[in-house]
Amino acid sequence: MKKRWQIFWHTIFWIVLITFFLVVARNNAKFTTEDLLVIFLLYPVINISLFYLNYLLFIPLFFDKKRYGFYAISVVISIIIYGFVKYGVALIFKSIVLMRMKGEVVSFGSYFLSSVFTSLIFLFLSAVLKFMVDWFLNERIQRDLENQRLTAELAFLKSQINPHFLFNSLNSIYSLAYQRSETTPEAILKLSEIMRYMLYECNDNKVDLGKELQYLQNYIDLQKIRFGNKAFIDFKVEGKVECQQIVPLLLIAFIENAFKHGVANNALTPIRLLIDVEDAHLHFYIQNRKHRNNRDEVGGIGLNNVKRRLDLLYPGKYNLDIRDEADTYTVELSLVL
Repeated sequence: MKKRWQIFWHTIFWIVLITFFLVVARNNAKFTTEDLLVIFLLYPVINISLFYLNYLLFIPLFFDKKRYGFYAISVVISIIIYGFVKYGVALIFKSIVLMRMKGEVVSFGSYFLSSVFTSLIFLFLSAVLKFMVDWFLNERIQRDLENQRLTAELAFLKSQINPHFLFNSLNSIYSLAYQRSETTPEAILKLSEIMRYMLYECNDNKVDLGKELQYLQNYIDLQKIRFGNKAFIDFKVEGKVECQQIVPLLLIAFIENAFKHGVANNALTPIRLLIDVEDAHLHFYIQNRKHRNNRDEVGGIGLNNVKRRLDLLYPGKYNLDIRDEADTYTVELSLVL
């Protein structure tokens, strides 16, 4: 289909160009209809055939394969052959092509040099067009390859989220089951709701912000069950959550990190989580008090993952500030949705 469109537009271009010159020349009274057909139709067809001989045969067959010697020989031979062909046509229409104003006949040498110059112009134009087309095609191929690479990388990053989240959640539920807690079934039910969202709601590039916030609330509820309702987190959502959309599973890593490395069971130092929404802008703030005896590296796969996803999905549209201080760990994210 693409090749048909190329043929169509090339044909339209030459028809329009030849028609333009025919119309311009038709206003000149010295040109008869036969003159116009020979000078502005027959010779252009010959030159156009040389144009496509170079465009479709010589460049792909020789130049693109770096057989420059064969390309040069082919071009020179074609110029010579076309010079003789044009002169042969000129002899047939001698009175139109070769006769000068004073009745003198144009010599073979003069005509041949003129033919060579014309042939070089058409060869040059075909080469320029071929190189421009190839350049644009290569650029498009490079963009497609880069998009495919980014898509594959994003798919890989997203695939890491589910196992990472599931691993942490199952650890929590295992702890409840080990303690024979009565809240274990409730935790399993909450986890199933979370996994349903992750499996069926997060297949699109973006999801409704309201659904993502509900997912965060479900995760927080699961952690409260894990801590026996002794997990203290000050979670506030300010602003209007309407039809905004966000990349799914983007914020959960920060909350996971706070519960894993922070102090969540102290009412005096709760985890503070604030999400402020204003039109298409989202401000995310979370702060937790750090365990003094926690030697695990803060961050890990989760935070590295979210940083990379932000770079790929929100380039130039976010600001991430992470402050790892002696007693507290704070994350602030400003995002243009």
